[in-house]
Amino acid sequence: MKRIVESEWLDTLPADDPRVIRSRRDLRRVNAWMRNPSIMAGALEHNWDGHVPEQITELGAGDGNFLLCVAKHASPRWPGMKATLLDRQKIVSAETFDSFSSLGWHAQTVITDVFDWPASPGEIVLANLFLHHFDDTRLTQLLQIISERAKLFVAVEPHRFALPFLCSPLLWLIGCNAVTRHDAAASIRAGFLGHELSALWPDTENWRVIEHRTGWFSHLFVARRIH
Repeated sequence: MKRIVESEWLDTLPADDPRVIRSRRDLRRVNAWMRNPSIMAGALEHNWDGHVPEQITELGAGDGNFLLCVAKHASPRWPGMKATLLDRQKIVSAETFDSFSSLGWHAQTVITDVFDWPASPGEIVLANLFLHHFDDTRLTQLLQIISERAKLFVAVEPHRFALPFLCSPLLWLIGCNAVTRHDAAASIRAGFLGHELSALWPDTENWRVIEHRTGWFSHLFVARRIH
């Protein structure tokens, strides 16, 4: 199944469109159904070197709920983290910021395109259902930027194979609207197989790279700096 990258409705419709607002709520349900927050939290714990990190950045953070779910898993072990939510749109609610604070994490938003990501010291960078939006040329550029900023990068993406593609129209069974169902099919077509992301990582000499299918529908990529 060839990888096909196409526009998703959630990225092209106005942020205040009721269908978009509903779809963002749907994504919380989809992430829970795919177990992506727990997959991410487990990968972070397993691949970090032991000391408590200070900084974590999510690329394409959207409304911040995904990183908040990860923080609920990680905050007992990693207290007092500085969390940066990077996205092109300012849609993180005051309630979400309050929820980060209640966990002892200090969250802030950076509103910019990921290719204009301001240089800053970074320890952990993560992405959830984000890398598949880019073709290989742009993805290579993005991974280069990440490799210059992070000590650990973890991404959870759609796994590209027949079963989730057949299942995506059935998302109405868990209450997902037409935008979510359309974008689910598009994201699967743009997802990853085998070692496609590893092949694009710019530096395998100074990094340990891991990539494999995880769960029923997800694809995990981990890059950890070793020098």
